[in-house]
Amino acid sequence: MSDFDAVALFEAMDAQRIARGLSWREAANQIWDLSAELNERRRDHPISASTLTGIAKRRDTTCQHALFILRWLGVAPEQFVPGIRRDGGDALPRAGPNQRLRWNLKALYDALNTRRVEQGLSWPALAADLRCTAHQLKGIRTARFAIGMRLAMRIVQWLDRPASTYVYAAEW
Repeated sequence: MSDFDAVALFEAMDAQRIARGLSWREAANQIWDLSAELNERRRDHPISASTLTGIAKRRDTTCQHALFILRWLGVAPEQFVPGIRRDGGDALPRAGPNQRLRWNLKALYDALNTRRVEQGLSWPALAADLRCTAHQLKGIRTARFAIGMRLAMRIVQWLDRPASTYVYAAEW
């Protein structure tokens, strides 16, 4: 099972930013403005340039922040997982200016738990397979916002499903 390469995501984003002649603040604004209508209605706090530039230092990002960037780049998350099998079913859903791509963490947890039970695995045993803690896995059930993208992509690989299975265009 390969890890999501957040540094490669950062590098792709940086290359796109440079190609468009943007500062980090301008890139953050463009990424945020993909959901301009939704943002205006919700009055959410916009994505910050430091959130974007911090990805390379942290070597991870939240699964929700990754979707902002992946949407801007126009690519699926599987592109940043070395050696992952791609069958063409990994394209992310389309989202308009009144929507934002979001991970459906409840569906991800339900699929994970169902498969865990089918295979007769305890949470600690599954956590060892996924290189995380049982607490991290059980916490997905009640997560309000996000989990790390590396963990999210390990889970979809373990489930043998494309990430797009658990991503939807949210309108709130």
